[in-house]
Amino acid sequence: MSRPVTVRVPAKVNVRLAVGAARPDGFHDLANVFLAVSLYDEVTAAPADGLTVTCEGPDADQVPLDRGNLAARAAEILAKRSGILPAVHLHIDKRIPVAGGMAGGSADGAAALLACDALWGLDTPRAELLDICAELGSDVPFSLVGGAALGTGRGEILTPVPAGTFHWVFAVADGGLSTPAVFREFDRLAEGRDIPAPEASPALLDALASGDPDALAATLANDLQPAALSLRPRLADTLAAGRRAGALAGLVSGSGPTTAFLVRDAESAARVAAALEASGTCRTTRVATSPAPGATALPEG
Repeated sequence: MSRPVTVRVPAKVNVRLAVGAARPDGFHDLANVFLAVSLYDEVTAAPADGLTVTCEGPDADQVPLDRGNLAARAAEILAKRSGILPAVHLHIDKRIPVAGGMAGGSADGAAALLACDALWGLDTPRAELLDICAELGSDVPFSLVGGAALGTGRGEILTPVPAGTFHWVFAVADGGLSTPAVFREFDRLAEGRDIPAPEASPALLDALASGDPDALAATLANDLQPAALSLRPRLADTLAAGRRAGALAGLVSGSGPTTAFLVRDAESAARVAAALEASGTCRTTRVATSPAPGATALPEG
């Protein structure tokens, strides 16, 4: 019998999320500059008679354990393409905030795909794995790839970009935000306005490559932030608290409600995290660095 396979996969932060107008298919064209950060989920695939999912971690009670879980869907799609039954038990060690704008569900989908591919000895070509990732969701391909990348189309078409090392503090909010709901609010707020074609500014990409936190802080932007703040106004208090604590910049991560704060170094990260927790404007904080590697199988034992 095959041995279980465990894959570690990172969260992400969007240092630039430019959103175009709604397309006829309901999606939006994006210019999405992804950074993988050192907050990880681990997904273990083990032999089983059928497809089952379990989860542990701080927010495990919020994770669906049925076919609505992207990890389960990844196993089903890979098995169907390979002509086999999805006989696997998937266990998720959940450390990435749930419904927090950090692609935790997408990360689990990418991790399960890689773990099942190894467990079943399929040796699926990388291009096909990325194709399955894109079928699962817009953020899933980046979870597989990691590092730093510009995502175009609806975010699934990736171009790697250079990135220096940066330090982050993430403020985790109570409860989640639905990504579709945030996009609907974006559309409502944008009604009647001309929405320019999305693009990533050269200044941001240069700052990212330079590793200069001051330069990057001056260029961070998220077009979904007004929509997230409209749905969850208290996030403005969290952003203000982080800036008062000395963060170089703060923004809503993706569709939220997690907020991300860029800081100068590890010492600054500890100080800002402590101040945010004391402020009462968030549930907890996480400290991380970027970039981080994408989904990676861990050694046995």
